[in-house]
Amino acid sequence: MASSTSYSTASAPFSLPRPHALHDLTSSFFNSSRQLNPTPGSSFRFPLRRSQKGFKIQNPPLLPKIQCIRETRATPVTKDSWKSSILNSETPVLVEFYASWCGPCRMVHRIIDEIATEYAGKLKCFVLNTDNDLQIAEDYEIRAVPVVLLFKNGQKCDSVIGTMPKEFYEAAVERVLKS
Repeated sequence: MASSTSYSTASAPFSLPRPHALHDLTSSFFNSSRQLNPTPGSSFRFPLRRSQKGFKIQNPPLLPKIQCIRETRATPVTKDSWKSSILNSETPVLVEFYASWCGPCRMVHRIIDEIATEYAGKLKCFVLNTDNDLQIAEDYEIRAVPVVLLFKNGQKCDSVIGTMPKEFYEAAVERVLKS
């Protein structure tokens, strides 16, 4: 078992391994050809060599690259396509203003994707990255993300600010579709 040093934060305690304990953290997780080979109860063990700057892993294993790219059903919109996609649309439009670094925005993305599927043909759904198109966010006084705005005939009709349950977004969509 690797020894560790415990630290405490306001939220929860956590442990970090001491530098010399890294060797104990690695072992049978990789087979002889340096590929991932987990077995129940296995630990990590990498051969370490000492250098002037500390410890370095000797012959590090090849780890699989994992990419989490999720297809979105809502179309990205930019300042170049804003007028044609949003303001000139004859169909009601939902626009989610988000930032790539925003965790709550990812939760709202999932909800907007579901809404885009459920209201296909009745409502167009778009997403706008406020980091890339700050001017549009400023024009609509977006101070924080996520924010969802609903447009009908080029006019802003309704908004949902923050991360809310799906029912809030659906209620706003229904209000816009009925008006």
